Parts: sequence; structure tokens; C-alpha cells
Amino acid sequence: MTKPIKTTTRRGALKTLAGGAAGAATLPLWARYGQAQSAEPIRIGFQVHRTGIGAAYGRWYDRTTQAAVKLINEEGGINGRMVEIVAEDDGTDPKRGAEVVEKFATQHNCDVGYGTLFSHVVVGSAPRAGELKLPYFVVSEGHHVASGMLNRYTLQPGITDVKSQVQAMAPFITGNLGKKVTMVFPDYGFGYDHRDNLGPAIEASGGEVIAKIAIPPSETSFTKYFPKIPRETEVLYHVMVGPAVLTFVKELGEFFGPARPEIFGFIDSLEAVDIASPGLEFLDGTYMWEGMPRHAQEDQSEFDRFYRGKVGVDARGASVSDPTDVSTYAHMFGCWETLFVIKAGMEAADYRGPDDRAALIEAVEAMTEMEHSRQHPQGAKLFNGKTHQVFGPQFISRVEDGFLRKVHTTSIEDTLYPDEVDYTTQPF
Repeated sequence: MTKPIKTTTRRGALKTLAGGAAGAATLPLWARYGQAQSAEPIRIGFQVHRTGIGAAYGRWYDRTTQAAVKLINEEGGINGRMVEIVAEDDGTDPKRGAEVVEKFATQHNCDVGYGTLFSHVVVGSAPRAGELKLPYFVVSEGHHVASGMLNRYTLQPGITDVKSQVQAMAPFITGNLGKKVTMVFPDYGFGYDHRDNLGPAIEASGGEVIAKIAIPPSETSFTKYFPKIPRETEVLYHVMVGPAVLTFVKELGEFFGPARPEIFGFIDSLEAVDIASPGLEFLDGTYMWEGMPRHAQEDQSEFDRFYRGKVGVDARGASVSDPTDVSTYAHMFGCWETLFVIKAGMEAADYRGPDDRAALIEAVEAMTEMEHSRQHPQGAKLFNGKTHQVFGPQFISRVEDGFLRKVHTTSIEDTLYPDEVDYTTQPF
């Protein structure tokens, strides 16, 4: 099998993750289980959005997390120890997020914190993680990590950030859909990443953003915002989040009717929503960014097939037990991949407990190439230890009769941008 992560550390080279699973342990499986069961578990504090506007994501982040940990434990755990998930609901709220991080460190005796998605919760929680010296692995997409606004204890090694995503998308938009772009985005940190980074990327590709329309993520009706879209708009770029995303796309279709501009959306506007839902027919022929294609493609990799099976998702991205339960497939892979990065980092650092937290961070900082594998089913990646941010492929799909058909895959090189921080220079 391949080595999913290439890294060098002062603790030694990373063990090979054979068979898409645990390290190259020489003990027989029964002996590894015996050793693991006799040791204290590795405790991972899972900051999960069970309630609030991130609840749909939180439910699938939880499901993916449980599946990954089940596999890790079946194959020997981490350094001969089982992994235990300690979950706390942050309500998708920054203040509660910081409180959850503190509970992980001071009450639950967690080795690391993990899992946060919504950017305002990450920004509200990361400072406390740094103060408590708790490694904090986020699965957020926000540019807040790589921008340098956080701290050395906060890392995003399992999912790409908005700046890299829009930079990679912009040439496709201006080259195929139109040059005059109006964007609709949520009025908080994640949306601001789109607002601040799409314009320069579109301009660099020969176009311009002619209007920016911010909508509160808690909004339940959107029709009043649509008249702000300029008539000369050639491409409507949308990215929305929250429980009313289905309403958003339906009302968008009712507003435009057949005379719509080209539409390029981030799948966030349709995460956990069946693309074939009644009222979404107008999306036929529109384009979507996907972090990982929801619908299994003709060239589906063995790693995507394996991952779908483990998380219980069918070929259309819905639960195998309930086809109406649509996953957040474009994002939740980040939980799977981040957990395997934590595992790889702990094994490289020979992690034994909280005294080795700095060594764990250094081990992850030393990672570079992550090969397409069972641990990284979304695709090959490149980790930048200075910025604590991973870079990987992006996918553009076209809606065709209720199917998301992949029409373009970017390279990792398309997503790279100059470093804005070097966290490795910061003291622990």
C-alpha cells in the first residue's frame, strides 16, 4: 500500500499506514488489542454542532467521526491505545465553543480538540485552545487558520480553505460562464472569506464582481434580497448555509424563472438537500463547487467506494438506511481525513500523553504530501506546516437531470497561494 503522508520529525519517520489502516505494528492483532485495552484511551474532544444553524453538518460530522474511529480501533488504535470520542455540543455558538474547549482540557482530560466547522465558532474557540495548550484540529474551510489570525495550537490538515477554493474556481467561471459576477453570501466569517477572496480571483481571471449581497445565515426567506442583483449580471455566484438552504434555492428559481443568468453555486447551498427535490428543477444546467463529489462518478476511485461503505452513504450521497437523509458529503470527509492525520501525527511523535502535545504539533507541521488513499479518499493533498493548512483538488459539477456530473477537477497547484504566516516560529 501507499504511504498516505510524507513527513520527517525529530521523533523519527512516520510509520507506513498499511492497508489504509493502522501503522506497521509487528504484534499480532490479538496482542495489539490486549495492549490497547490495558492502556488509557486516546481521548479526542469532538466539538460538534448538534444544535444551531450547523446541526445538519454536525450530524454527519458525527457519523463520519464515529466511522473513522471505529476503523482506527478495529485496526489497533493509536500507539496501541484505543481512541475514545468525547463529544460536546457547542450550539454552533462561539461563546459555547470556547466553553467546550475548556471542558475538553480541564474536565474531560482530552488529548486534543477536534471537529469544529463554522468559522465564527472556530474564531471564538481557538484562542482558548491556545491558552490551554490544547492541540485544536478544525474541519472548517475558513481562511482564518492560514491567514495567521489564530495560533500554533490550531491546525486545519484535513480540508481545504475558501481562499484556495475560490482561487481555483475563478478561471472556470470567467472562462466558461461569464465575466460580470454577482455574489450572494452569508453575513458572517465564512461568507466574508468568499467576499474578500472571490473578487481578486475573478479580476485575475479577467472578470469583475459587480455586486456583493450579504444575507444573515439565520434568514428564513430570501426574496427581498434578489432585486439587488444587477440586470447586467452574467453569473450569479451563491453560497448559503443554515437550515433554510432549500428555501433559498427554491425562491431563487421562482424569482428568475427561465430568464436566469448562468449560476455557479457552492454546494453549501444544497448540503443535506436532495438535488432532485421538487422545486429545484431550475438548477438543471447550473454549476456547483464540491469538496468531494456527492454522486458517485464513472471514474469513482476505490478509496471513495471504501469510504462510502464505511460511513454508510449510497451512490447518491444519502444514507444507505434512508435515501431521504442526504449527507453533507462535500465537507464531512474532512473529519475522516483529519482523524487519520491525528493518528499519523501521534504515531510519528510517539505520543504518550499531554506532555507530548508540542511534539504532536511538530510532527503534523512536518507533514507534506498526503497520497490518495483510504485515509485520504477525497484526493491527494499537500500540507503546509508553516500555515497549518492543507491544499487539495477541487471539483466542479454540472446539474444534469438531478445528477451532479463532475466536469472539472483542479490541480493542487491551482489552489496554492503565498504564505501569510509561519506558525512554526511561534513558541509553544
